[in-house]
Amino acid sequence: MSRTRKATATTRKAVATQEAAAVPLPQFLESAGSLSLGQRKLLVDQALLVLEQNYVHLPLKAAMHAVNPLQRLRVMRSRMERQTAETMEAEWIFHRRMSSVFHSVRDLHTNYLLPAPFAGKIAFLPFMIEKCFDQAGEHYLVTRTVVGYTAEQFGAGAEVTHWNGTPIARAVALNGAQFAGSNDVANLARGLESLTLRPLVVQSPPDEDWVTMSYLGLDGSARELREQWKVTTNLPPMTDLDALTPASASMGVDLDSDEKARAKKVLYVREVIELEKGKSSAELAEPQAVGAADLPTTMPGVFRAREVVTAHGTFGQLRIFTFSVNDPIAFRDEFVRLAAALPQNGLIVDVRDNGGGHIFASEFTLQTMTPRGISPEPVQFISTPLNLRLCRRHKDNPSGIDLGPWFDSLDLATETGAGYSAAKPITPEDGANAIGQTYYGPVVLITDARVYSATDIFAAGFADHQIGHILGVDNNTGAGGANVWTHGLLAALLNEPQPPDPTSPYEALPNGANLRVAIRRTLRVGDLSGTPVEDLGVRPDSTHQLTRADLLEGNVDLLDAAGALLAAMPNRRLDVSTSLAGTTLTVELDVEGLDRVDLYVDDRPISSEDLTGAPLSIAITDVAPGQLLRADGYATGTLVASRRLHV
Repeated sequence: MSRTRKATATTRKAVATQEAAAVPLPQFLESAGSLSLGQRKLLVDQALLVLEQNYVHLPLKAAMHAVNPLQRLRVMRSRMERQTAETMEAEWIFHRRMSSVFHSVRDLHTNYLLPAPFAGKIAFLPFMIEKCFDQAGEHYLVTRTVVGYTAEQFGAGAEVTHWNGTPIARAVALNGAQFAGSNDVANLARGLESLTLRPLVVQSPPDEDWVTMSYLGLDGSARELREQWKVTTNLPPMTDLDALTPASASMGVDLDSDEKARAKKVLYVREVIELEKGKSSAELAEPQAVGAADLPTTMPGVFRAREVVTAHGTFGQLRIFTFSVNDPIAFRDEFVRLAAALPQNGLIVDVRDNGGGHIFASEFTLQTMTPRGISPEPVQFISTPLNLRLCRRHKDNPSGIDLGPWFDSLDLATETGAGYSAAKPITPEDGANAIGQTYYGPVVLITDARVYSATDIFAAGFADHQIGHILGVDNNTGAGGANVWTHGLLAALLNEPQPPDPTSPYEALPNGANLRVAIRRTLRVGDLSGTPVEDLGVRPDSTHQLTRADLLEGNVDLLDAAGALLAAMPNRRLDVSTSLAGTTLTVELDVEGLDRVDLYVDDRPISSEDLTGAPLSIAITDVAPGQLLRADGYATGTLVASRRLHV
């Protein structure tokens, strides 16, 4: 079948921003390929170094997936000794081999990052495809197109049946095997995304110059479309991951998802780019709303908040697109502000497609939805001589990156043969409990298989602290359980504080190439204390398969399913007001769903009151201005609400 493109002057003007820099894939690849044989050898040597000496999951991956990335790299390196500048393989083959080694461990934290001109570029087709289900099985629908793109009977709702002649479900599975995630559902999710969008810094360029796609048009007719891959520049990341800063050292982010999230803004959400002025995840001076139904937010690339009307009531929905921010406290405070402006009878926190970011931001936010104290997830280094050197150099926090908590156990492991360091949290426990609960209604967390890294940590903390119900559109998260560092950050750690370590094994990488490695693995707390997150992920309490209406009508069925869960959960309210006359503090309590409130002043127990439902007034003597009042609310002996305020 043929297809027609309607490329008018008006259309071209509408998409000028992305089209101006976009070039066909073959044209882009003509300029790619300048690594010498010596530079390739260096990349292999440094990859061997970080995987053997820094990679925390190497024993787990070898056991679970029967892989041996070290031997594959050694074989590559040996064969290079028999090559010359004239006989060495094409550079695209070298990049493909390196990427394959890193993909083999099925760890989206651990990557070979391609050099210039691939870094900072995305290859894309001008549409998105998502999966939904009905009684007949699964379907693959076009859900978005780049502004101005047209083809015959093509657009949101067209159903894709074949991809380059292969049935679409099989094509997704084959593609997912190439860009493997930690589990089967993650593989399929990655495979589907990568059909139309590939960040070239972390994924090899497509083999084909164009794709041929068979689809059922909007009128139900069978049609075929041939579309060329194009390459354009992506938005820059929020954080310099090579920088020697606490933020870069505290990152837990799937770079593939992070790159794709920024690329989707470039291709489909121009209004957010305009608000952020090209700076991803920027914090605005004044709140701005992206959509008419959205609450204004100072972080339009991070949050989306709105009221949603379901068959079971009106609730709040708070979408978190990323945790990639530099200021985790500002992130937490904006979450609190938005949640307070939404209905207080139930909150839907939606973290689908969120590849993570700043671990502090994810764990600082948990406290706001529960009366329980938050125990941040502990992390471990693998025991190696190089990790010991890193911790020794930074055990007294000379650079703002404190590795002291892990030093003694790594030092002792030299004698005991322990495989890992002691497990200590990255997130400060006082920061994870600094403000306590601020939202008192029931909470449902929505996850999917693209949830990863700091967002996996967020989901695990949500489950481990029994905050609410987890509703998954897949039967697992992406299962990324680690803090991730780049080769650049590792090198900086041995070069600071001055003078640099003259025996550092890290060498500068050519042409902007880089490596990322899971450096510290995360462990669950609570009932699953000590269980790794990596490869296991967080399983939801219940699942909802996305429907056609979800994809095309704003997740209407998914939100209705979440609303049904919220309506069935108990709603709590703990309103506390105070007045201070001299040294006598009068406390007014107005509650719902509680039968007892205990009062504390500066953490000293003062009063325990049984409640009948009517407002209650309590007088407390010998109180000074500025002291902290805490009210803990109970239902049948279980702590279910807590509020803090300074008098």
